[in-house]
Amino acid sequence: MRTIQFREAICEAMSEEMRHDESIYLMGEEVAEYNGAYKASKGMLAEFGEKRVIDTPIAELGFTGIAVGSAMNGCRPIVEYMTFNFCLVGIDQIINNAAKMRQMTGGQFNVPIVFRGPTASAGQLGATHSQALENWFANTPGLKVVVPSTVYDAKGLLKAAIRDNDPVIFMESEQMYGDKGEVPDGEYVIPLGVADIKREGTDVTIVSFGKIIKEAHIAADELAKEGISCEIIDLRTVRPMDYETILTSVKKTNRLVVLEEAWPFASVASEITYIVQERAFDFLDAPIQRITTADTPAPYSPVLLKEWLPNAGDVVKAVKKVMYKK
Repeated sequence: MRTIQFREAICEAMSEEMRHDESIYLMGEEVAEYNGAYKASKGMLAEFGEKRVIDTPIAELGFTGIAVGSAMNGCRPIVEYMTFNFCLVGIDQIINNAAKMRQMTGGQFNVPIVFRGPTASAGQLGATHSQALENWFANTPGLKVVVPSTVYDAKGLLKAAIRDNDPVIFMESEQMYGDKGEVPDGEYVIPLGVADIKREGTDVTIVSFGKIIKEAHIAADELAKEGISCEIIDLRTVRPMDYETILTSVKKTNRLVVLEEAWPFASVASEITYIVQERAFDFLDAPIQRITTADTPAPYSPVLLKEWLPNAGDVVKAVKKVMYKK
């Protein structure tokens, strides 16, 4: 095992796959000459050349459409958005073309494409740069949605996403690119649609994904001091979702808290809550608790932003609520 940064895991996954398959290319704003806005493509232009690592204009609709068209003609593009907030300019190509082309052509065309970049908040970036849109894309049949929380997961899941024959939304975090973690020296791939139990426990199940899961780990450490054992499940893939891992855990702990860095209405947490009450209602000893951001656009003020975001204290309160403890 060796220790690398999150951005290096992303770069290694793309580079390794591009060495194996010449149909794969990377395109996006500043991915080439600048080595990526977050240095996640450092050195790739030098290795693969300007035909496979392509700087684009600030025109998401245009280069997203080019990528979809090239995927239909035998290429396997990786599209980097400087942030997924900017992909909204090109979302028509993602929702109405990439996600639907296989069905609309009766299976004649696959669209093997990865759309990747950072999601959710990253400090004082304002409301238009701080949105978590995982549930938007997960609501769309034809798209797979991946949100890793660790360096190890990021590399293994991205390799699987690049190899997948369907369009994959791969969502990272600006605040995680500098995170460090261990990865194997050799090649490994993590299959999409498989959640991971990051911490085993017996009293309550906490389900989360992406960078906000760190708050669950902090809370679990605090709760352990009070004798409360938390099981933490990292979804890793929002769609397809690994319902069975969640249900198995809830049947053991009989309590569920869902932590998500997104707005509450029609959230991923809402989907999980519905599935658990439908399939494991008789196992629940308390109502399910969900923790999300406030139901407003993200504030710029650091004081308000701190209140807007979920935190470990919120998780502690939710766990104690389902445990009927004060």
